[in-house]
Amino acid sequence: MRRALELARMGTALASPNPGVGAVVLDAAGSVVGEGFHTYAGVKHAEVLALEAAGEKARRGTLYLNLEPCCHEGRTGPCVDVVLQAGIKRAVVAMRDPNPLVCGKSLAKLRGAGVDVVEGILEQDARKLNEAFAKYIRTKLPLVTLKAGMTLDGKIAPPPGERAYPSALGAGGASGGWITSVEARAHVQELRHGSDAILVGVGTIVADDPLLTDRTGLQRRRPLLRVILDSRLRLPLESRVVKTAHQDVIVFCSFAEEKKKGQLEERGIRVVQVPLGSAGDGRPDLGKVLEHLGAMEITSLIIEGGALVNGAALVAGVVDKVLLYYAPKVLAGTGSVPFAGGRGFRRMSEAAYVRNISLHRFGEDFAVEGYIRDPYSDF
Repeated sequence: MRRALELARMGTALASPNPGVGAVVLDAAGSVVGEGFHTYAGVKHAEVLALEAAGEKARRGTLYLNLEPCCHEGRTGPCVDVVLQAGIKRAVVAMRDPNPLVCGKSLAKLRGAGVDVVEGILEQDARKLNEAFAKYIRTKLPLVTLKAGMTLDGKIAPPPGERAYPSALGAGGASGGWITSVEARAHVQELRHGSDAILVGVGTIVADDPLLTDRTGLQRRRPLLRVILDSRLRLPLESRVVKTAHQDVIVFCSFAEEKKKGQLEERGIRVVQVPLGSAGDGRPDLGKVLEHLGAMEITSLIIEGGALVNGAALVAGVVDKVLLYYAPKVLAGTGSVPFAGGRGFRRMSEAAYVRNISLHRFGEDFAVEGYIRDPYSDF
């Protein structure tokens, strides 16, 4: 099963909007005779590829899968039928498919045909791997991760005017260097690689002029979609995001001045107008933004905004999980920029509550990962 999960991870950035799936086939004697993993472009599912590699050696053998095989017609036929036709005697599955069209039906069909089915092996690892798919397939909304890098006292940048390039992970320049370590920043690139989209507010573009790209160098099926909240279309035409746009930048605004809209669209940028949110902060409705991204088959979104965007996302209740990187530094002072700004929550009972916390070390830094909303809550 660990090998099946390892194979599934090979589909990172290649399988979305489908889940990451790996398969291992053992013959009757217990030797590995076939492996496969799913990529969207490859169409065929992991178990089909593994069974094709095994051929006749799969008969009376064992199939290991990190996700229940499908039983419905989609881009391919039902994989559970292929498993039965291959003569598999035993199927070991880490977890059921969160897709309501499948969820347990394939396992029931296998058992009904006399296949010995074992469930739940390394289930937590399997659930973590496909948490974005689980959220998306049941809600048609992306899994939203709020990511930020900060000092121990929760500051993401020195006071405005005293830094060269403020950013969600701190920045280099005259202010004295990055907040977080090289190791933490490398992990952020891995996080970007595993996501479909990244979101910032236009203030971050104006202040930092970031590229917002996946710099791992690893293969992707789709470019990382760069999403910008810009209620009044202030996005500078000379910004690096605009200059490097190749149908991979989308701007959500609430007031679209036709000339500026046309200039952006001429440069390959999609401009989508959505109503203002109910918070009264003059920002586009984040719920509508997520609905639009879901319709584009975006299954996972990282928010790397500044303080105001971070605060707005938390108050709007759209954040599923947080990944907060802490460096062993203290900025102090009232002028330094906090992790989350805006009106915030008025009562402690209303505060966003982070559950299922895990800690990670990156050099001298550490990160807190946790969930505000369980992507499997209705599973």
